[in-house]
Amino acid sequence: MTTRRNFIKKTSAGTAAVTLGGLVFPSSSYANILGANDHINCAIIGVRSRAKAHVMAIHKDNNAKIIYSCDVDDIILKEHNEWCQENIGYIPKTEKDFRKVLEDKDVDAVFIATPEHWHAPMAILALQAGKHVYVEKPCSHNPYENDLLVEAQKKYGKKVQMGNQQRSANTSISAIKDIKEGIIGEVYKGEAYYTNNRGSIGKGNVVDVPNTLDWDLWQGPAPREDYKDNIHPYNWHWFRTWGTGEVHNNGTHEIDICRWALGVDLPETVTSFGGKYTFQDDWEFVDNQQVTYTFANNKFLTWTGHSRGQLKPTRPGRGSTIYGSKGSIMLDRNFYQLYDLDGNLLKEELEGAVSATTNTRGEGQLDVNHIGNFFAGIREDKSLNADIKDASISTMLCHLGNMAQDAGETLKIDINTGKVLNNEKAMEAWKRTYAKGWEPTL
Repeated sequence: MTTRRNFIKKTSAGTAAVTLGGLVFPSSSYANILGANDHINCAIIGVRSRAKAHVMAIHKDNNAKIIYSCDVDDIILKEHNEWCQENIGYIPKTEKDFRKVLEDKDVDAVFIATPEHWHAPMAILALQAGKHVYVEKPCSHNPYENDLLVEAQKKYGKKVQMGNQQRSANTSISAIKDIKEGIIGEVYKGEAYYTNNRGSIGKGNVVDVPNTLDWDLWQGPAPREDYKDNIHPYNWHWFRTWGTGEVHNNGTHEIDICRWALGVDLPETVTSFGGKYTFQDDWEFVDNQQVTYTFANNKFLTWTGHSRGQLKPTRPGRGSTIYGSKGSIMLDRNFYQLYDLDGNLLKEELEGAVSATTNTRGEGQLDVNHIGNFFAGIREDKSLNADIKDASISTMLCHLGNMAQDAGETLKIDINTGKVLNNEKAMEAWKRTYAKGWEPTL
């Protein structure tokens, strides 16, 4: 297997220059050639679930094509190929090793929908290979990767969009505009929530790795562990080696919307309460959690996560409420509602098409909008709605939520770096241990 370091040498050497019409252009100039970026060849890495939403959104663009489907599991690839033939009318090339995809000069943009421990390392490798990157949330497994990915984008100059697709919701964009114009007065609080009723993941048994799965490459940058029968393909979310818990898996979305609406970045303090209340299984995070973030100018944000047990009385499965001195605004992926201080509905805007909210695919019009914005960034250098520099801040808030939960006390935060000021033990989670040869670097 090609090591990470050898891969970087190989790809960087192969992308030094581009020849067009007998003239040699350095690769950094290629993007500036008129019309060079009109057509976008895409590769999707990790194709089980969320990738289906990517496929359908890419397919809506008449000048973009998926040329690779990549996954470490043969069964998932086979199912995805059949699905592609039925839904988009063709089957992209298939590959199990993403490094071979990145070596292909025809690939312009990479879509990463893998387990979370792969998000930042893979995105950085893609940038080093000269690709634009659309990376699913959260953009990192730990704060160290968070910062490194932002630096990588700055260094390599390609577009990086995170998959917090509500940033491209017309109704949310309208609401933020109204908030900035003072429609609910001085905003002071954002209330984010997510609710589901997830079952037990049981106690996993060490079993032989299926011969259809490349378990070593699946683990990639993570320390090596035995294969158990309750990890792949979804429950890795609830194991610390690979996942980041519900505050990242779903909280990222609404925390991001509240932060956007409040106009805040890193918090001054973070406090988390919660626990694992339901099943005695292998789930390693809390399954119900309440995180509170405080910011300058007396603003605060809360996130309530109910992974196991629906919020009652009946509420939508997820959403955000923004409170101001003159009223409040409720937002989800499909609507914007404005209320006065007495709770009377004053205004409602609906998205033109519905997006799913609580299933694992999350497919809908917002994916079309968000990926369309990503493509506009590549083709026309338009501003991204979830540029990684800003999106990484929302991801950092989620990391701090987990760190505060583990610390069991309120954490004081350096608002310039996100680092914890009052708890050295909490800072042990800033960076993980990496498998040999796989630690991401610039």
